[in-house]
Amino acid sequence: MKAIETKKKLSAKEEQVLLETLEGRFQKHMNRHKGLDWAKVKARLEANPAKLWSLQMMETTGGEPDAVGQDKKSGQVTYFDCSAQTPSGRVSLCYDDEALAARKEHKPKGSAVGMAAAMGIELLTEEEYFDLQKLGEFDSKRSSWIKTPADIRNLGGALYGDRRYGRVFIGHNGADSYYSGRGFRGSLRI
Repeated sequence: MKAIETKKKLSAKEEQVLLETLEGRFQKHMNRHKGLDWAKVKARLEANPAKLWSLQMMETTGGEPDAVGQDKKSGQVTYFDCSAQTPSGRVSLCYDDEALAARKEHKPKGSAVGMAAAMGIELLTEEEYFDLQKLGEFDSKRSSWIKTPADIRNLGGALYGDRRYGRVFIGHNGADSYYSGRGFRGSLRI
């Protein structure tokens, strides 16, 4: 697991490189964001340096963030991690800090919810995970923790999603479990 940087501002060079990376991905995967204009997306990005920092964290941990939609009322652009498999820099994590604290031995290095918060992003919800899967085939070899409803979490469980046998599945584990092939995907609204 990569350590999260504590400075939450990119240098001018880092910002330029990130914007070039995001633009290249935007142009390559137009099916993910039909109707969005890169110039308008870029203007929103440049106006939100803290969000750019979060996108950089998504990128450096292997998430390959890309724009996937825009709220018609607020104009907010939504980014999801669009890497083919759950981001490699975010695996071997239990679900949340409560689950991490409950483990008595063989503790993972962190939790998905804790790492997402440190990055300034949210775990995908179940609905968002299904929306992502409409844009391509993701998590065919790995799985991703998703935001778990309180009633399930209060019973000690947590949800994850993956794609197998040509379809998307939502499964469950104890929130304190962790696997080398399970990470998490994030969302960010700008």
